[in-house]
Amino acid sequence: MLQLQNIAKSYPSALGKTQHQVLKNLTLNVAKGETIAIVGPSGTGKTTLLNILGTLDKADEGTVLIDEVNLMELTPKTQPEFRNKKVGMIFQLHHLLPQCTLWENVLIPTLPSKANPKDAEQLAEKLLKQTGIWEQRHQKPAELSGGECQRAAVVRALINQPAIVLADEPTGALDEENADKLTHLLLELNKEMGTTLIVVTHSMKLASQMDKIYELHNGQLQLK
Repeated sequence: MLQLQNIAKSYPSALGKTQHQVLKNLTLNVAKGETIAIVGPSGTGKTTLLNILGTLDKADEGTVLIDEVNLMELTPKTQPEFRNKKVGMIFQLHHLLPQCTLWENVLIPTLPSKANPKDAEQLAEKLLKQTGIWEQRHQKPAELSGGECQRAAVVRALINQPAIVLADEPTGALDEENADKLTHLLLELNKEMGTTLIVVTHSMKLASQMDKIYELHNGQLQLK
C-alpha cells in the first residue's frame, strides 16, 4: 500500500551555505490497514517524512508510492486532489476553523468532491456519534474541550475515507486520560475502516499499541 525507496531530503543550513540532510536512503514498506509508529528525538526528520507522505513537501530523491501512485510525479496542481482523496492528516493542534461549527469543520474536506453530499453527511453523523461528539456538532471549537476538538480532527481526517492517515503527535496536547481515549479511537477506526495509520510520537505508550515501531536515526528507519 505504501512503499518508500531510497528517500533523501536535505535543507539549507541557517546561513544557507551548506545542506543539512535529514533523510538518507530511507526505505519503508507498509501493508494496507497496518499501524506504524515512528519515534526518535526532535529534529531527526519525523515531521519531514510525514509531510512528504502527505504531499506537503517533496523528497529530493527516491520513490514514494501510495496506492501505486508515485507522489514524486505529482504536480502542484494534482497534489491537492490526491491529498484530499487519499490522505487524512491529524496534527498535535487540531487546526479547526474557529468561525465554523464542528459539523462544518468535519465536512469541509468533502466540498471539492463530486460525491453525493448526503453520503458524506451520513458518514459524518456516524463518525461523530462513534467518537462521542454528536451532541456538540453545532458548537464552535472555542466552546469545546481539547479532547473534543482533537476527536473532531480525527473525524475530519477520515471523512473522505482516505487510504492512509498521517498523525503527527496526535496526543501531544492532551492529558493522559484524553490521550488514552484518542489512541483507542484511532485504533478502533483503523480496524473498522481498514485505513493505514502512521503515527509520529514521543509517547512510547501510544507507539507500543501500533503493529510496528520504527526509530528514525541518522536519516533511516530502524525497526525496534
